[in-house]
Amino acid sequence: MKIYSVTDERFKTYGRVVTGIDFSELCKAMEETPCPEDVIYVPGDPKLEALPVMKELTDKTYGELQVQIGYCNGHNCMLNAFEYHRSSEINVAVTDAILILGRQQDITEDFTYDTSLAEAFLIPAGTAVEVYATTLHYAPCGVKGQGFRVTVVLPKGTNLDLEAAHTEGEDGHLTAKNKWLLGHPEGGLPEGSPMGLVGKNLNINE
Repeated sequence: MKIYSVTDERFKTYGRVVTGIDFSELCKAMEETPCPEDVIYVPGDPKLEALPVMKELTDKTYGELQVQIGYCNGHNCMLNAFEYHRSSEINVAVTDAILILGRQQDITEDFTYDTSLAEAFLIPAGTAVEVYATTLHYAPCGVKGQGFRVTVVLPKGTNLDLEAAHTEGEDGHLTAKNKWLLGHPEGGLPEGSPMGLVGKNLNINE
């Protein structure tokens, strides 16, 4: 895949680089989080949420809406799925990381998405980006086989367990609170996960 930088004009379709907030203390704390051979996602980490940057993110990026600070770490080079929220997501790259992104507007009426439309972007270590609510995304990828550590900031409660059954149409793609999922048949997702990605399961190394 061709990999663009988040400073490229193309990225403006999907998000923006976040400036005016010091993430250095957060990045230092993130170095103590695990980086497994697979991928781990933690919606909220009390140690990260205790940092002063928590208030800055709450006030400046989410307009005083309550947020959670978690992380997605590990090793990955595949797309596997796309998800989206009804809210922006802030990603802080502690290591270099690559995001494969798409547009919600390109999901068809029968809730499928052609993976050939997706694009990949490099977030350099120490850089934070806002991924817009209409941007399809999933687990980051590492660079040249290296592991990645990425902080994930979202409105409080996002990605927690659902309290009711959801079926049919877009509702059937809701797999956690504020998380709609389109899986790839070759993505290794749990049995029963909603599918929707058609075409190749993208690999950033190909």
